[in-house]
Amino acid sequence: MQRTQRIALTLCLSFSLVGGLSGCSILAPSYTRPEAPVPASWQQDGASKETASAAAQQAVAAIAWQDFYRDPRLQKVIDLSLVHNRDLRVAALNVERTRALYQIQRAALVPEVDASGGASYQRLPSDFSGGGKRETHQYTAGLGVTAYELDLFGRVSSLKDQALETYLATEQAQLSARISLIAQIAAGYLTLAADRELLHLAQETLKAQEESYRLIQRRFEVGASSELDLRQAQAQVEAARVDVARFSTLTAQDEDSLHLLAGTRVPADLLPSTLTDQVAALENVAPGLSSDVLLERPDVRQAENMLKGYNANIGAARAAFFPRITLVGSVGVGSRELSGLFTSGSDSWSFMPRIDLPIFDAGARAAQLQVAEVDRNIALAQYEKAIQTAFREVADTLAQRANVEQQLAAQQALRQATEKQYVLARERYTKGVDSYLNVLVAQRSLYSAQQGEIGVRLTRMTNLVSLYKALGGGVQAAN
Repeated sequence: MQRTQRIALTLCLSFSLVGGLSGCSILAPSYTRPEAPVPASWQQDGASKETASAAAQQAVAAIAWQDFYRDPRLQKVIDLSLVHNRDLRVAALNVERTRALYQIQRAALVPEVDASGGASYQRLPSDFSGGGKRETHQYTAGLGVTAYELDLFGRVSSLKDQALETYLATEQAQLSARISLIAQIAAGYLTLAADRELLHLAQETLKAQEESYRLIQRRFEVGASSELDLRQAQAQVEAARVDVARFSTLTAQDEDSLHLLAGTRVPADLLPSTLTDQVAALENVAPGLSSDVLLERPDVRQAENMLKGYNANIGAARAAFFPRITLVGSVGVGSRELSGLFTSGSDSWSFMPRIDLPIFDAGARAAQLQVAEVDRNIALAQYEKAIQTAFREVADTLAQRANVEQQLAAQQALRQATEKQYVLARERYTKGVDSYLNVLVAQRSLYSAQQGEIGVRLTRMTNLVSLYKALGGGVQAAN
């Protein structure tokens, strides 16, 4: 029995030693991060060097979403979505799946040891045994290593590296889905707030139009206004009713969209009533910011992990041109009697190495290597495209950010001017100096300017959300 134990220990140590000496991905090309195919910064025309100061280089990726989104109700809605959103659940399950696949591939680097036991009962007829009938019994027990490949040329190690990078890429995909979900929730929340404000504006306008219509109707009854004025006022009332119905539909659809994103029904007390500027805040981000911040984005990291994985796969394809050595061995005991299974002299062992030498495969291995190299080049192009897409997203949001404040100021000035115009037009009509048509024109201009101001305020807030997402906001805090 002690002899069997020694043999088993020697066999396991030999496999482990060989396994430790192998497992080096020696044929995979060395990886160097490609140069980013974008400018070094988002410096805009006329931007000073001070714009690219340390304050502007603020690491947006390090700002947690709880610090960026300041509205307590929005924070609670985001918390709900992070728990209940189904797309996020799928992303998390994909991470678990690729982690398991990586563990399977990594396990191939070490021998797999299995214990076995068996019994065999056989009866041979007299014709076979050359005499009387014969019965035989055999009992075996042992440990064995099945089909362990010596990774002398790094094939298994390269496959393990590829599985690791795929797993890391899936982790980044989950993080990207999380950041995108938070941005979608914030944008949906702001859109609902804006549409509710537009609905309130339409309802107030309807009340004002109905009041004007009643006034015109009384004037018409006493002959102070024409029927044309009356019908124009009536048309304005009906137009306001159309807007009320339209914005009622939009707000209902916005709520449904928010419920879907959250993965559960959002309580009514968490829904916004008006669009406020205190929802989100992002300071000290301006043109001149280094484009290196793009490397923090999870979608860019995901593309780079996939590139590294395909790079490692080239090593596995190259190793296929070299011999493959597979070891099979076992140690154990055997006996005709169950009672003699562990007695002296019952030990047994076997060792069966196997080598496969590639000779002719009609170019299959060369084609597999070519496929691996093309896959790597495709992944490289996709990585560069991911950086270019990220750069454009940031550039677009920064360009909009540079002008949205001026646009908002101009829209507010327009609204104030149309308010004065409307007041003057009503006074002139009441005094009989001007026609009701000028009142209608001023009223429509004021209503359009009020709607435009709400739209620009929404654009300003969603621009902040888009910029925070485009710069990888919260990615470091989430790690």
